[in-house]
Amino acid sequence: MKDSKNGYIYYDYHKKTEKEEIQETAWTSVFHWLYGIIGFLFVVFILFILFFKVVSVDGESMLPTLNDNDKLFVYTMTYTPRQGDIVIISSEDDQSVVKRIIATENQTVDVDYETGKVTVDGVVLEENYISEMSVPEDNEVEYPYTVPENCVFVMGDNRNESRDSRSKIVKAVDERRIVGKAVVRLLPFSDMNIYD
Repeated sequence: MKDSKNGYIYYDYHKKTEKEEIQETAWTSVFHWLYGIIGFLFVVFILFILFFKVVSVDGESMLPTLNDNDKLFVYTMTYTPRQGDIVIISSEDDQSVVKRIIATENQTVDVDYETGKVTVDGVVLEENYISEMSVPEDNEVEYPYTVPENCVFVMGDNRNESRDSRSKIVKAVDERRIVGKAVVRLLPFSDMNIYD
């Protein structure tokens, strides 16, 4: 079809029907939605790689808080150790070890095996998370024990089945070995929990 306006000739090769315009608009909307979803998933994936990690609990040293093979969502960036946090520590054989921070640098830890009480800087910890009171071992550090700078004193919640900072072999853990802080137990779903 040829049309002439103001001395110019316009050609309308194909005028879209209303149905074609609706179909084109629908496909454009679907494309934009898919593009947005893919972009969102990509950003989440990148953030996950940079800031988070999934770690599997190995062993029973954190019972009853955590079970063997539980899956933890771990925050790995810009973490400052705090007393009470559940952390993942890299071991010499590249295994992930899960423990609880009892004390941070320059704090003094004492363990009273008669009462089962753990004190930090003279304050008795309320440890409703432990499975049983500690039994002393021959190779333990001497108490009171002051945590060196840039280190943390860690213990498992299952005190008598945990090799941790009480041992002269392990002692305080260098903060640089902390992979991150456990924030969520992902699996099993029935035991999903958030750790603040």
